Amino acid sequence: MRKNDIQAKDIALALVLLTRLPLPALPADAFQRQSKAVWAFPLAGLAVALPAALLTSLALAAGLPASVAAGVALAVQVMLTGAMHEDGLADTADGLWGGFTRERRLEIMKDSRTGAYGVIALILGFGLRWSALAALLPAAGPWVLLPLAMLSRAAMPALMTYLPNARSSGLSRTVGRPRALPCLLAALIALALSLPLIGTAAFAAALAMAATAIGLGMLAKAKIGGQTGDILGAAQQIAEIAGLLTLAAICG
Repeated sequence: MRKNDIQAKDIALALVLLTRLPLPALPADAFQRQSKAVWAFPLAGLAVALPAALLTSLALAAGLPASVAAGVALAVQVMLTGAMHEDGLADTADGLWGGFTRERRLEIMKDSRTGAYGVIALILGFGLRWSALAALLPAAGPWVLLPLAMLSRAAMPALMTYLPNARSSGLSRTVGRPRALPCLLAALIALALSLPLIGTAAFAAALAMAATAIGLGMLAKAKIGGQTGDILGAAQQIAEIAGLLTLAAICG
């Protein structure tokens, strides 16, 4: 490992890239490390999930039903991320299924308007996350949000590393293509921090998440030639859904 592979300021950079948390401005040279900072993506997920888990815990303690508490958890996470991952899911659904050529798919994904496929993806995505989390909260508690957030964000560096950029511009292109080491470190951090929270169920969740992310990556490679920021956001969303369903099945 080279000395400059891992730096503490990467955590702040990951928070800037993946959240809307109020943070001090970073120096311009910090953004030159964007591809190296992906190891800290799970920590950005932790920063988003921790407030959500705390408020969800308060909601449950106040006697609110698990279904309402699950809604609180989702709402907090959406606010803290600016819905960037949900936006990626919608754009990915519109682009991959709304176009018939690579160029048209990429054009649709760049369009700020949301089409029928995107709306359906958002409805199904929120519906599955909400219902699975509502079923999971009574058995696993609100802290299950933390491993889900960390593991799902570990899927993003993997796709960035092993898939080329599908276009010559955009957020993913700006961040750059990470080396394998930060990608591997992201996965190890997410898994190591998840084990104390959910035990060996973390392995099952991680496998399900990896499988769904790989599937999306293969689809993206076939349809648009690689990954974009939207594909990465969609990967986080479907990985989280896969993790939720896996843990709900285990705990149920």
